[in-house]
Amino acid sequence: MGTEIERKFLVKDDSWRASAAAGTRILQGYLASDAKITVRVRIRGDAAFLTIKGATAGIRRSEFEYPIPVDDAESMLCEMAISPVIEKIRYQVPCGAHVWDLDVFAGDNAGLVLAEVELDTEESVFEMPDWAGQEVSDDPRYYNVNLARSPFRHW
Repeated sequence: MGTEIERKFLVKDDSWRASAAAGTRILQGYLASDAKITVRVRIRGDAAFLTIKGATAGIRRSEFEYPIPVDDAESMLCEMAISPVIEKIRYQVPCGAHVWDLDVFAGDNAGLVLAEVELDTEESVFEMPDWAGQEVSDDPRYYNVNLARSPFRHW
């Protein structure tokens, strides 16, 4: 079984850009979501994926991801996804022993910048970069599925 363990932080400033790799455009939408399961379709660059995630328990949840044809993903985003579709550019930024994902949101979530670090265990130690601000791992407003339902610009 796949497991995702991640911590999420607001980003304080743009100092991360000096260490960032080139960004990748991501479009993602949610086909289903309730307390037990979330089903997401994502187009990342020129590839597409269907992802099924279980309920979050702290910073851990089960996750299964499968490649799908981009044309199918585009159809799912247009016809089936909760609106608005999440638009963002993802950058990878090394810090210590980890590579962080920084998402710069666009569209209805423009102005929001989040950083995520994936960990091996909930107890894993990691270096906190200077540009990382308040932790929002436990704040459901920052879950991408909730940003589709209640975009950042409406807060």
